[in-house]
Amino acid sequence: MTRNSLLRLALPVGLSLLAYVVALVVSLRVLGRGIDSPALATAISVAPMLPACVLALSIVRLSRRADEMQQRIQLEAITMAFVGTALISFSYGFLENVGFPRLSAFAVWPLMAGLWVLGGIIATLRYR
Repeated sequence: MTRNSLLRLALPVGLSLLAYVVALVVSLRVLGRGIDSPALATAISVAPMLPACVLALSIVRLSRRADEMQQRIQLEAITMAFVGTALISFSYGFLENVGFPRLSAFAVWPLMAGLWVLGGIIATLRYR
């Protein structure tokens, strides 16, 4: 895969990520001012999910176009992230039973993303 073709495939990922951040910031600011209509507040609250769905599709498309080695590396990275997230979230769930503070479900995705990056680094080093 050439550098130009990789950039062409990665551009939708970057643009959709940027759109997600913008939609998130705008929705939080609008919601912070108060919305009288529960239906409108709900729509504004989930609005960032539209670019998030485009982001997800862009990542899948990028993954499908990757060569076999990169696909293998990503599979290992995602496997490590899935297993690590399961172990950490279940462990913390047990700690909540003895008084640790409850965490929001919003804590799961950053954990999984961080473990995905770490898994990608480990898998990449493994196949050097």
